[in-house]
Formats: sequence, C-alpha cells, structure tokens
Amino acid sequence: MAILKVDTISGIGTEGPVFEGDIEFTSQNFLTLPKGDTTQRGRGRGVFGGGVNGAPSAPANIAFIDIQSQGNTTKFGDLTTSARVWTSGFGSSTRGIWPGGAAYNGTSSTNIIDFVTIATTSNATDFGDLSAATTNVGARSSQIRGVIAGGYISPANLNTIDFVTVATTGNASDFGDITVARRGIASMGSPTRAVFAGGMGSPALVNVMDFVTIATTGNAADFGDMTQSSRHDCGGCSSGTRGIIAGGKTSPANINTIQFITIASTGDASDFGDLQETMATPSSLSNSIRGVFTGSYGPDSNTINFVTIATTGNAADFGDNTFATSGAGATSDSHGGLS
Repeated sequence: MAILKVDTISGIGTEGPVFEGDIEFTSQNFLTLPKGDTTQRGRGRGVFGGGVNGAPSAPANIAFIDIQSQGNTTKFGDLTTSARVWTSGFGSSTRGIWPGGAAYNGTSSTNIIDFVTIATTSNATDFGDLSAATTNVGARSSQIRGVIAGGYISPANLNTIDFVTVATTGNASDFGDITVARRGIASMGSPTRAVFAGGMGSPALVNVMDFVTIATTGNAADFGDMTQSSRHDCGGCSSGTRGIIAGGKTSPANINTIQFITIASTGDASDFGDLQETMATPSSLSNSIRGVFTGSYGPDSNTINFVTIATTGNAADFGDNTFATSGAGATSDSHGGLS
C-alpha cells in the first residue's frame, strides 16, 4: 500500500488536482522515478555512417538500429559526402557526429565533420573541420565534449588529439597527443575518460592502450596492454564502467576475439569471449547494456553481433547491416560516455 501526503489538494473537478506543499511518498515497494525529460526516456538508437559496401563503392549511407531489440538496419539518411571509409563516430544523447574518413583505398582523406540529430531521420549537416584531413581515427565523447585521436595522412600515422564541443558547431581544437602515433584505433569511454586501444604504428602493430580525461586537455597517459601483442582496426564500445575491444586484424589474419577493460582503473585487458566470425574494421556502438559490432573487410561481411557488456561470453546474432560492410563510423544516444 502506498500513502501520498501533501499539504493541500485543489482544483478537483475543474482543471484537475493540484498538489501544494512538500510531497512525501511512502510505499512497501521500491519506486524508481523516471530520469531526464520525456525526450530522453526510452533512448537506445544506434547510427552507422559511411563505410565501404564492396570496393570501390563507398556510399554516404547512414543507417540505424534499436539497440535493445534485434533486427536489420534501417535507412536514416546520408552523410554530406561519400568516400567516408574508416571514419569514426561519437556524440551525445541527442547528436551523432562523424569526423574524417577517406576513399575505400585510403586515399583522398577529408577533414569534414558531419552531424545528425539521432532521434529524427534525415541527412547529415556540416559541423566543421578537423585540424587536418585524416582517416582511421579513434573517437569518443562525454555528453559535452568529443575527442578524436590518431589517424593517418599519407604517408604518416598521427599522434594528435582534436576536440569539439558536441552541442555547438565549429572547427576542432588541439587537445594534446596520444602516446604512440597510430591509426586503426578502437575507442571506448566513460563520462570522464576516453580510452584508445591498439592500432597500426610506424611500421609495427601495437598493443598499447592509452587514455585521457575528456574534460581537460593534455597528452594521453598509458592505460595498459591488450591481450594480443599486435592488433589494429578493432571495434570498441563501452558501458559507463567497462570497455569492450572486439575483432581486428593481426597481419595477415582477421580475428574474432573479444577483450574487456575496467575504464576507471588502469591495467591490461582480459579475455571476454569470441565474435561469431572474424571481423576487421567493425563498426561498434553500445548502450549501457549491449555492445554491437558489424562489418568486416577482407572478406566483406554485413552481419551484426552483440554482447551483454556486464557479463563475459561469446557474441550472439543481432541481424544484418543492409547498407555497408565495413569501416563505417558508429555511435548511439546512450553509450558509456553518457551513462
């Protein structure tokens, strides 16, 4: 039985009951009140932008899924330009953002940053520019700020980190440097930290993980190492506490292993389980419960796998990505940086 105590109740029979004074609620059961305004409740949409759909096709497609359910992707709209392979994605509870990218063979890198409003389907709008035209970056965000790390401008890998304020538009600013210049970085994060894992160094693959505090600026610090000695083009996603690193490439083979880290600490990654198939350059996104991975390059694949982030175990089938096969940027309105 619940008892509601108020000082006065007025308006009954006219405009409806109006409660005045302090309100107390006593119940024998647990009660959790809704959080956020009505536009924030029931979030859980993931968006994929760009990618390659069988070389040399690199369309401007944006597709979306409902993370809490299972099924195939649905058309959302288009990015402002095509040839946006090996882009990345980040955003807030309302915006999805894609920085950089290139043609399917890694040429013609761009500095374009696009954005969409995740709750509505539409074409992307120009946000601003990166500090340099680059591809194969790692990107992560809090509700306020997005950070974009590493990447590639022929013939060199980058160690730079850019940042933008998610709710505004404008060009990126300098944040600092990652510990090792590299491309093909998996990224994950909490509301305070962004972690960047693995990548292709110069010239060797690396198992390095480093991190930054999103709200500040400065150089990245060492986090630990991945479980394999060399790995690049992995998928990365997270809840607010745990980061997931899935698939990737250890030359010459694609791999299917999944690792995890605890974001608030530092240390080496641990084994989580396996994807249903090998995936290189998968697009990855999450809500607070599920991590989702889709796409692979060489061989191409459009299957979508998912895991429950808080547990360990092998991935399960989610559906198919009907718009791109690999190298798309992905984000959601409910990822770990927002929880």
